[in-house]
Amino acid sequence: MSVVAWIGLGNMGGPMSANMVAAGHEVRGFDLNPDAVTTAVTAGVTAASSISEAVAGADVVFTMLPKGEHARAVYFGDGGVLSTADPATLLVDSSTIDIETAQALHDAAAAAGFRFVDAPVSGGMSGATAGSLTFMIGGRADAVADATTFIEPMAANIIPTGGATTGQAAKICNNLMLFINLAATAEGAVLAERLGLDKQVFWDIASVSSGDSWALRTWYPIKDVVATAASNRDFAPTFTATLASKDIGLAITAARATDTPLEIGEHVAELFQRLIDEGEGGKDCSMIVKLVDGSLHA
Repeated sequence: MSVVAWIGLGNMGGPMSANMVAAGHEVRGFDLNPDAVTTAVTAGVTAASSISEAVAGADVVFTMLPKGEHARAVYFGDGGVLSTADPATLLVDSSTIDIETAQALHDAAAAAGFRFVDAPVSGGMSGATAGSLTFMIGGRADAVADATTFIEPMAANIIPTGGATTGQAAKICNNLMLFINLAATAEGAVLAERLGLDKQVFWDIASVSSGDSWALRTWYPIKDVVATAASNRDFAPTFTATLASKDIGLAITAARATDTPLEIGEHVAELFQRLIDEGEGGKDCSMIVKLVDGSLHA
């Protein structure tokens, strides 16, 4: 099997790297958070003390990082990936980041002789654990094909999206739609209850009707309807409001750069910002339902 370097062992990178171990790969992981490293080690990842130690002799490097600034630091910084990895190593960035940074990573990697793909994912923490993520892969066709062989243990769907940054473009647009659907689900759910509908009866109808969405089926914001929903666990995060705000902000930035009006997206971004302003940024993004029912801090 192969030697895999994994940079970023958080809520997504941790279980993703564990699936690579389960597939028989030797995985060397690095993260600035020692607790994340400890958790990864229990799943069979070998802890590396630095990026350079993780990437030495690796066949492929995966990065899963919170923001574009972190990706730039990991790839471009002193002791970073581009200055310490062998150019024969395949580079796969699965972070969700801005288009400008994704293009900068592609350009710098190509200039240094590396194969590089942007390969963000959809499916959340549950998909990362189950190995059922959807990967959207942008880059040169040969690099995309090579990345696909490594990605298979983590994915239910692997979809080439085209050239550089198209993986990020697909992820940004997908998440824009997700968060708009989530906001609509919250409003519909609260209104249905206030009109006297049983919450389960309404969900049963919406989930097989035109109001259906992934958000409704997976993140339903009313307690005791959908088992996977954070609403059952006091909105303990499956995907935080802060991360949702970051992701929809990426869509808004891209929209402004392309003169695309996102009136609904702008409003949903304001909802997430209100949660953050209320000190709830660390809670699940489906907590926007409390902005609809008026129960935030009630």
